[in-house]
Amino acid sequence: MYIYLYSCSKNRIIWLLLALTAFILEVVGFYLQYVMLINPCVLCIYQRLTLYCIMIAGILVAISPSIFLLRFIGISVLIYSAWKGLRVSIIQYKTNISPFFICDLVINFPSWLHYLDKFFPYLFYNTSNSNCAVNKLNLISLSMTKWMMFIFSGYIIIGIVILLAQFCTLNKKIIFNKRN
Repeated sequence: MYIYLYSCSKNRIIWLLLALTAFILEVVGFYLQYVMLINPCVLCIYQRLTLYCIMIAGILVAISPSIFLLRFIGISVLIYSAWKGLRVSIIQYKTNISPFFICDLVINFPSWLHYLDKFFPYLFYNTSNSNCAVNKLNLISLSMTKWMMFIFSGYIIIGIVILLAQFCTLNKKIIFNKRN
């Protein structure tokens, strides 16, 4: 099974499919924001940023999936971004269920991304100072926060399985190609 996953990780279409799933989630976010006029809160914008990182990881590896270092960087970015997205969605879930958790009203990007909301205001600017505690939309009786928790958990599982496949097949190659 790991050999199959290893061969899939060297396939460009798989990485483009990963980028496509993140892109589709971004399109859904834009649809909710600009068509249905459901403004995102600060935590939703942070989740949007992590989805962009996942999309960039998929595109980066799709350039040349046969290079191990590029695959490793892409898998690392995938796992880290999904983990950060899961953390943010858990925080947002806590704000939905408890009145004692509140989210920021101002976006606080890291220092190296400080002006991201100013350069791309249509992507990352919080126009409404929307409250994170308000549950605005449910799909199949689950809030969007819970859906994002499942989605980011799925990305983490996919990333870890692909990462393990890289090292399991690497060990088998070293063992079976060893000459006595």
